Amino acid sequence: MLFSNCSSFRFFCSHCPSSMLHSLPKHIIKRRMLSLSSANMEAESASVLVLCGKSNVENEFALSLKSNNVLRFLDSNPVSICLHSEIRNLHCDSEGFQVDHYMDVLSTSQFGRFLMYSPRLGSTHDVVSHNFGELPIGAVCVADVQTKGRGRSKNVWESPKGCLLFSFTIQMEDGRVVPLVQYVVSLAVTEAVKDICQKKGIQHLDVKIKWPNDLYLDGLKVGGILCTSTYKSNKFNVSAGIGLNVSNEKPTTCLNATLQKLTPVAHELQREDIMAAFFNKFEDLYTVFMGQGFQSLEPLYYKTWLHSGQRVIVQDKNDNQDQVVENVVTIQSTFLFFRV
Repeated sequence: MLFSNCSSFRFFCSHCPSSMLHSLPKHIIKRRMLSLSSANMEAESASVLVLCGKSNVENEFALSLKSNNVLRFLDSNPVSICLHSEIRNLHCDSEGFQVDHYMDVLSTSQFGRFLMYSPRLGSTHDVVSHNFGELPIGAVCVADVQTKGRGRSKNVWESPKGCLLFSFTIQMEDGRVVPLVQYVVSLAVTEAVKDICQKKGIQHLDVKIKWPNDLYLDGLKVGGILCTSTYKSNKFNVSAGIGLNVSNEKPTTCLNATLQKLTPVAHELQREDIMAAFFNKFEDLYTVFMGQGFQSLEPLYYKTWLHSGQRVIVQDKNDNQDQVVENVVTIQSTFLFFRV
């Protein structure tokens, strides 16, 4: 069986039984090797979504999800579903997200263990939010390139290579604490970067939180957080999305560009290490948050945010709503979080 182009071979590989794939002559597989690189995917209308898990439990779930064909996609372009085990030996793109390395570093019991990966996707946030009921809690979707990334006020972003782009699922019962979970997510990002720098013995990258959900480094934005939620069956289904400039210097700067200025020896942070470290940190912070409230995390949060010592103008209206009173105040080490 011969294929006239790589696109046909990719389609075949993602849909045929693994036994049939293994029966192909080695010289054909080598010549028509399946590649999930973003560069190749950009020239094609179809997307590929790879499913995998940390353990046999998640891998069996991935197989069930693919077999039942229940995932829904808003993007008009077709999406082919395949298992990581089906393409592991054929995946040769060094620039794509390295799934095996990520799983080796991950040490959580729930978050990040079920993974959906695509070289090019419209929006990871759309994948998890529109398939929330079909996915395990803590499931994550990550992409190399995003063409319709979501931001605040329904802003749409195109995210290039070098960004860490992922979204994951959280489920909560107490609606009073749902608005605060974005702060836990932001804190987990800054703590993850700090943890990686410490373990590698390199200069600390002082990523800061700009309230409510932006991430800054040296006065420039390097990332952002988006959390959305829906209410169903007495529970809040929260989809949390993170975008972080790791290796792409444009349009502002990135972690690795700043790191190169700080250290004489060449060091680079990897997206896989950051995402695994994020979930390792988030799971611990989230446990504290749910058990003791956000006030137990506030001291750590205030060390990371940008606003302590800043002067702001607070506007207030009188009872008749016909006069606005302005007061200049200096933000101290506390902030007006909702207490629960």
